[in-house]
Amino acid sequence: MKSVAKAAITVAAGAAVTAGLYLFSLSPRRDQPGWAELQNHRYAHRGLHDLDEGRPENSLSAFRAAVDAGFGAELDVHLMRDGNLAVVHDSDLTRVTGIPAKIEELTAEELPGYPLKGSGETIPLFEDVLSVFNGRTPLIVELKTSGGNAPALTDAVMERLSTYNGLFCVESFDPHVLMCLKARYPDVIRGQLSENFMRSRPSAISAPLRFAMSNLLTTFLTKPDFIAYNWIDRGQPSLKMMKSLYGVHEVSWTVRDPDLQSDLESQGAVTIFEGFVPDHYSNDR
Repeated sequence: MKSVAKAAITVAAGAAVTAGLYLFSLSPRRDQPGWAELQNHRYAHRGLHDLDEGRPENSLSAFRAAVDAGFGAELDVHLMRDGNLAVVHDSDLTRVTGIPAKIEELTAEELPGYPLKGSGETIPLFEDVLSVFNGRTPLIVELKTSGGNAPALTDAVMERLSTYNGLFCVESFDPHVLMCLKARYPDVIRGQLSENFMRSRPSAISAPLRFAMSNLLTTFLTKPDFIAYNWIDRGQPSLKMMKSLYGVHEVSWTVRDPDLQSDLESQGAVTIFEGFVPDHYSNDR
């Protein structure tokens, strides 16, 4: 009986330690100034794009439309071969231009050779997008890493943003970006992008890494101010735990229905929307 009791105590102790380590791994940064302003906006996914109206995603016309309508915007940034920063979602340009090429291997001078489908526009540079917004509405800037370039990309983006007077935050799927922000640019509001990778199962990510990223287990290293999670997967236990235990800020992407948007916002989430033009609102949370 003594051996059984001892074994039970050992198991209980191990379970308690494991639970403690799990909860510790989910601890974000808290009370970073600036979130109150960011949460009072709705964000157009890749700008207020509409191909039927000649405004491709991540184009200057889509960003102008977002600003003119009074919305913030989410956008994607890549580091090019010459050190310039391009605003485009995919590394492979086939989908958005019809021409197979990798954005990281191009220079700014080459961009006119890759017009965006559905318009005469080309892929914009980050500084040109910043000029469109000029501080009028806020930005969610997503950093798209490639080939281990997280430090170089982060430094290049922050160099451009160092003279920008508008409201912004920075997010990435890559925890290395958040670690760079934490170490070098601690005043910047930073967010961890994620979803249930066990469901989506991207082939480029190993199963252990998919598990860690889905469950936000790098949080103790990156200390994000917010979690930007695919709204479809927001019932994920680690996200729910972070919200209930630590009160972490939540951003939901990508919302394509106005009723869903209202529902998510009523639950405290900031929304990134696409495919419709919502009303404006004042979020007094």
